[in-house]
Amino acid sequence: MNPVANQKIRLFLADVDGTLVTQEKVLTKRAIEAVHKLHEAGITFAITSGRPPKGMEMLIEPLNLRTPIPGFNGGLIAKTDFSILEQHVLPSDVTEQAIETIKNHGLDAWIYRGNDWFITKKDAPHVAREEWTVKFPPKIVKDYEGLTDDVVKVVGVSDDLDAVAKCEADARSQLGKTVSAARSQPYYLDVTHPQANKGVVIEWMSKHFGIPLEEIATIGDQPSDVAMFEKSGLSIAVANASKEVQGKAIQVSTSNEEEGFANAVERFILS
Repeated sequence: MNPVANQKIRLFLADVDGTLVTQEKVLTKRAIEAVHKLHEAGITFAITSGRPPKGMEMLIEPLNLRTPIPGFNGGLIAKTDFSILEQHVLPSDVTEQAIETIKNHGLDAWIYRGNDWFITKKDAPHVAREEWTVKFPPKIVKDYEGLTDDVVKVVGVSDDLDAVAKCEADARSQLGKTVSAARSQPYYLDVTHPQANKGVVIEWMSKHFGIPLEEIATIGDQPSDVAMFEKSGLSIAVANASKEVQGKAIQVSTSNEEEGFANAVERFILS
């Protein structure tokens, strides 16, 4: 969508990691104050993430969140008490194919079912970091036999960023329209139901609140955020996003280490 002069914004939808919080997952005082200013201005504020909804629990109180929380890029939408409003799960055979594709590229595979997170290697890259981020531990299993039904998200994880990018392309090619595959971080490839992506999230929010898409603003930093950029009236990338992602947004704020979220609220929304 193209911006319109003096456009009215009634809802602001924000990505979390790399956008709303710093690299160290800190929710700054200025970010909190910016959200409170949105509330005072009568602008609805919502968050969405590749995290499970439960992994955003620590944001609810400081931000006074009252909106549904779409986790897993929309794979599971929960109320703030984590009761499920809607979820989109992968068929078992598609989950198994996704795991195989991920492993064939040398990536570790994680799976999420409901609010549970399953892994096969406790000391694998990013496990400790993810546990610290979402504030709950994974369940360690020998393999995923018997666990591939009702999976909301499969994640491919590696510090070989080129391998993650190639796995993203191959997952889209091999699995086609049976999945949505996008990097939520350079080292994470999220594979979800085709109706679980941030483009669908913004459409869900629009319908749920009765707010036209052109009156919704979005902010993010990763390729998974582009789907919501494409449908919002105002899209904002933070400066730590890649040039490719920045090029998909209407506006660019400062980085998440330089109060990019708060600056976006003050400069592009409340102004």
